[in-house]
Amino acid sequence: MEGVDVLCHAAAWTSLWGHKEQSRLLYLEPTLKLIETAKAAGVARFINISTTSAAAPGRSADPMSCGIPRPFWPHLCNVIAIEDALRLAATPTFQVVNLRLGIFAGSGYGLGLLPILVPRLRTHLVPWVVGGRTHLPIVDGRDIGQAFACAVAAIDLPPYESVNIMGPIAPTVREVITLLHEEHGLPCPHFSVPFGLAYPFGWLMERLDPIVPWEPLVTRSIIHLLEEVHVDNNKAARVLGYSPVYDWRDTVRTQLAEMRVRETRPMRMARPVT
Repeated sequence: MEGVDVLCHAAAWTSLWGHKEQSRLLYLEPTLKLIETAKAAGVARFINISTTSAAAPGRSADPMSCGIPRPFWPHLCNVIAIEDALRLAATPTFQVVNLRLGIFAGSGYGLGLLPILVPRLRTHLVPWVVGGRTHLPIVDGRDIGQAFACAVAAIDLPPYESVNIMGPIAPTVREVITLLHEEHGLPCPHFSVPFGLAYPFGWLMERLDPIVPWEPLVTRSIIHLLEEVHVDNNKAARVLGYSPVYDWRDTVRTQLAEMRVRETRPMRMARPVT
């Protein structure tokens, strides 16, 4: 950290469900130590990545709102704990820029909602949730890179600034799955359920995990990612000068093309510990 002006924290170990202890040891504790070390070394600005789902569904439109811990998703709780730690650590000489990212997609991703969703659609067992009417704030990895660059260069920021980051347009879940159906032959869901039924179904799938040889068909964390977040790029444009370029359709096509080559088996919901 010595001599560093701006630190971009883009590293994480992540899990879409369970794995509480691994998330604490491999993500939360190292990140808290990194924050402590960076501040002590005189780093002027710490740029952190978080998620637009941190405060979903009620308060995500305001990126400065505190996250809402969800006990069913330990890793999200740790993401929120890091946001809270950065709020406390922020000072005029240790500025924090918190980027709440939408659903990341595009080339080079080892985990994400699309690689989890695709093999589950093939089972014909995944339902629409509220008819697929909620929006997915998909953001291309290249636009995330632009957001980092904007956060590095921005001036006149307060000690703690948080912004939502997404692509130019947020499609509905139905639009995304329809694209997967029309261009890649994936089946569309055959029925729809409300969130009030989707969460208990996810809970049941999690409870069955110890006795079946495959990962849960649906988890409560996946349902949570389908909640409406009502986010936009207005604040990021005003404060950071962020202007996303990559349309969600091209981003999804890029990721699916790469998955056909690289993903020979369904992607696991947690990064392996090696």
